Amino acid sequence: MMTRLHALVVLGLLIVPGLAQATRAAGEAKSSPGLVTALGQPARDAQRRAVDSVPLDRMAPAERRVADQVIRRCTLAKRLPAASVTCDPALLDFILAKPETLVDVWRVLGISQLSLDPAGPAGWKFADGYGTVGTVRLLHRERNEQGGLSVFHGTGRYDGSLSPKPLTGSCLVVVRHAADAAAGRRRQTVQIDAFLDVDGVGLEIVTRTLQPLIIRSAATNVHEISLFVSQFAAAAARNPTAVARIADRMTRTSPEDRRTLVTLAAGPGATRTSASARDDVHAELASRWMTAEQLDALQPR
Repeated sequence: MMTRLHALVVLGLLIVPGLAQATRAAGEAKSSPGLVTALGQPARDAQRRAVDSVPLDRMAPAERRVADQVIRRCTLAKRLPAASVTCDPALLDFILAKPETLVDVWRVLGISQLSLDPAGPAGWKFADGYGTVGTVRLLHRERNEQGGLSVFHGTGRYDGSLSPKPLTGSCLVVVRHAADAAAGRRRQTVQIDAFLDVDGVGLEIVTRTLQPLIIRSAATNVHEISLFVSQFAAAAARNPTAVARIADRMTRTSPEDRRTLVTLAAGPGATRTSASARDDVHAELASRWMTAEQLDALQPR
C-alpha cells in the first residue's frame, strides 16, 4: 500500500522519522541545545517546536520517564509536514485509539502487508512485512472540543536489505489533530513530531545512509494515510452498506469495533443503501495502492 516504512516503522499516523543527528544532554529541560547544534536557525526552531510538543508535564510519572529517555537519547528528530484529513472528528479520534481497525481495513482490501495486533491495554505488536517488527504503546492521550493529542512509544527491530546489520531502537511519536478553522470541523489538520533513538550499532547507518529514505517515507506515509482515511469516510457516507460489507470481513476486529468504525466513518445522517446496490467501494478504495492487474482481479467475472 503505502511507501515502505523501513527501519523501525510504527504505524498509522505513527511513523518513525528522521532529520538531524542530535543528542539531548542529561538533566536538561526541553529545547536542549544538543538537539539543534548542527542545524541552521530555521531547523533549530523546528526541532525546538518538536521537543516542546511533548507534554511531559502532563504525563503520568512512569510514561513521562519513558518519553523523556527517548528524547534525551534522540538520534534523529523531525516535525513532519502537516496533513489534512476530511472526516468526522470522532472517526479520527477512534482510529488513533484503535489503529488496528484501520490496518484490518487495509488487510481486507489487500493493499498492505502491515499487521497490528492488540497486546495488552493500549498496546500493539506489529510487523510491516519488510523486515520490521516490534511493539507500540499509547503513553498519553488528551481530547478537547477542537481535537486532541496522542503520544505513542514504539520499540522495534529492522533486519532487511537496506541495512548490512540488524537495527534496533525506539521512537516517540506525538500526534496532534485539530479542526481546520477555515474549513470547519470535518477537516482536521494532523501534525506529527517524532523522535528516533537508534541503538549504537545502527547509529552511523541511519544518520549517514538511511536518513533521506526515512524522511521521505515518513512524510509520504502521513500524506497517504490521511488521504485513505478521507476516502474511506467519503465512501462510507455515500455507501455505508458497501463499507459495512468490507467491515464484515475484518476478522481481526471485534464486531463492536467494526460497527463503530462504519458508523463514525459514515457520519451523522447517513442512510443505508439497498443491499443490491453495486458494490464498487473495494476497487475505489484500493485503486491508488494497487497495480492494474490487482484491480482487474477485483472485477466481477
